[in-house]
Amino acid sequence: MSSSLVVCEVDPSLQEKLKMFRFRKETNNAAILMKIDMEKQLVILEEEYEDISLDDLREELPERQPRYPYPFKKQQRYIYCNMNCSLWCTYIVYSYKLVHADGRVSYPLCFIFSSPVGCKPEQQMMYAGSKNRLVQSAELTKVFEIRNADDLTEEWLKEKLSFFH
Repeated sequence: MSSSLVVCEVDPSLQEKLKMFRFRKETNNAAILMKIDMEKQLVILEEEYEDISLDDLREELPERQPRYPYPFKKQQRYIYCNMNCSLWCTYIVYSYKLVHADGRVSYPLCFIFSSPVGCKPEQQMMYAGSKNRLVQSAELTKVFEIRNADDLTEEWLKEKLSFFH
């Protein structure tokens, strides 16, 4: 395995939390949101959620905080300013109850890197540079990325997980 740049270390208490999360016994959807403490250059726990759907989780993402929209003419969508209001990258570990077509139930543990369009380049670089260390630390294999929180849907996740079955 090639060595990669490690920008931020993972907080030891977060490493322990992720280990416990990996072996949880509950049969519902759950999530851990993580962020980078920029001053300490450390990946830390931001929030934990039990029994949370992807729709509800999407609304909890820091990207979803109120912002000032500006029209983006080509696609008739909105972009967000990143001067006085910030878009934030987020790491998510999501335990998802997946019911297969044959009735089997599995609980894949998914790592989702939310890197919204409009994040400051320095922040994107710090998060992208720290992602592999966090994924390795948590021993995760299902690693996905979203650029728009609206893409975080159950259909999207099922499509991504279909490549593993």
